[in-house]
Amino acid sequence: MPILSPNILFSKTLTTKVDTGVVFIYTDKKISKLVANIDKTYDGMITHHLENHKTFKADAGQTLSLSLPAKSDTLRIIIVGLGTKDKLTSDGLETVGGKMVAALRAHGATKASILNADDLDSASLSSILLGVQLGSYRFDEFKTVRKDKETPDLKTLTIITSEDKQLAKESKIVDALAQSISLTRDLVNTPPNVLYPQSFAAKIKSTLTPLGVSVQVLDDKQIAKLKMGCLMAVGQASEHLPRLVIMRWPGSEGTKTSTKKNKKPITFVGKGITFDSGGLNIKPFEGMMDMKMDMGGAATVTGLMAMLAKRKCKVPVVGIVALAENAISDEATRPSDIVTSYSGKTVEILNTDAEGRLVLADALTYVQEKYDPELIIDLATLTGAIMVALGVHHCGAFVNHNDLWSQLETASQSTGEKLWRMPLDDTFRREMDSSFADIKNIGNGRMGGACTAAAFLGEFIDKDRKWAHLDIAGVAMSKSTATCPVPFASGFGIKLLNEFVQKFYG
Repeated sequence: MPILSPNILFSKTLTTKVDTGVVFIYTDKKISKLVANIDKTYDGMITHHLENHKTFKADAGQTLSLSLPAKSDTLRIIIVGLGTKDKLTSDGLETVGGKMVAALRAHGATKASILNADDLDSASLSSILLGVQLGSYRFDEFKTVRKDKETPDLKTLTIITSEDKQLAKESKIVDALAQSISLTRDLVNTPPNVLYPQSFAAKIKSTLTPLGVSVQVLDDKQIAKLKMGCLMAVGQASEHLPRLVIMRWPGSEGTKTSTKKNKKPITFVGKGITFDSGGLNIKPFEGMMDMKMDMGGAATVTGLMAMLAKRKCKVPVVGIVALAENAISDEATRPSDIVTSYSGKTVEILNTDAEGRLVLADALTYVQEKYDPELIIDLATLTGAIMVALGVHHCGAFVNHNDLWSQLETASQSTGEKLWRMPLDDTFRREMDSSFADIKNIGNGRMGGACTAAAFLGEFIDKDRKWAHLDIAGVAMSKSTATCPVPFASGFGIKLLNEFVQKFYG
């Protein structure tokens, strides 16, 4: 579903009439020469209100609307606060953009213009425009009555800037990022009777193939033939049987921009449980309500691959998603069943609701065997325990190499998508020693549940392989915010990992 974002244009001068002009102001309320010239056009109205409007502090995203005289070609000026100049952050500016576009729509604006864009650097302006696009996201595909059509919609947003050509080029990356996040949100928001392993795989293929991504889909028969016993055990109870989807972006291998031939790929692996009933260890009603989002890791990997392809990422990247529906039937896996993973290790399944680690185990082994990657990052809505530990604003990061953690932390600080490093320790692995198999799929109790889940995955990572596990259970969902107006899927991880790849790998 496309974002209902305005058409964003760049121009040195305002050549067409607009109904709304936008002016940015910091909390010190000092106006630049550019704003002073705009103010003269409107007989000092901007400075008058800045001096006398006591409740407008110009905090980040705060807006103040000024109605203009009837003789003016413009109906209104909206002053948008940026906050304190030395405390600007990319995510804070995205929020400004989201609140700005909400204010424009609330006032019925159809054609608007940012009048003092040259008071901002290009990075700050790009963050605001990303916020505009993310704040324009809608998901009303299943509504037969769409309220958006009953009100005027913002059609164009013109940016007045002396750097119009350069910013127009940079905006293409912003647009690609917004569309990739939107793709991830759409996948997570889609109901499970519509999005299941087969349809998810088909969506990946139809979306990514035109972008130059090679997509291979392994069906249940191929998965069984490969002896992926963990993935099959999770998905065998559903009429919608498992799929393993491999997405390959070649990078610039063999082109003029290539720096190294036969370069090992960076790999991303996503958990894709399209609905999680808990299996025979069935969840209570409250625990099942949000389980269409249990494929959030796979959705993030899909959106990330789209972004990397759109910006023509120079390095080869492989994305793999393990798709299954954890259902209940007479074919369901039983607690105490023992299955053989793709690695050959046996797993005693003591809790069928600890299924995400099982599908990831086979996918992690597969990607190492087939592609010998430079590094692996897996993403999964893996445990409720991570939310108990960190809440819903930090992603739990389990990383086995300090240099990889340093890179991820740098990308986190740059994008505002927050990570917190969690422990990987042999004590958590020893909790999953089994009397009957090589490993069991749960620890000895509720304590440290996110850590034992990560330790289980670590059992399937080759020694000395760089690996990070990101437990996104808390951050994959969001309440309604300025940049996520539909209160469910957040699209967390696209900005973070795109920045990670671009900054450290090209």
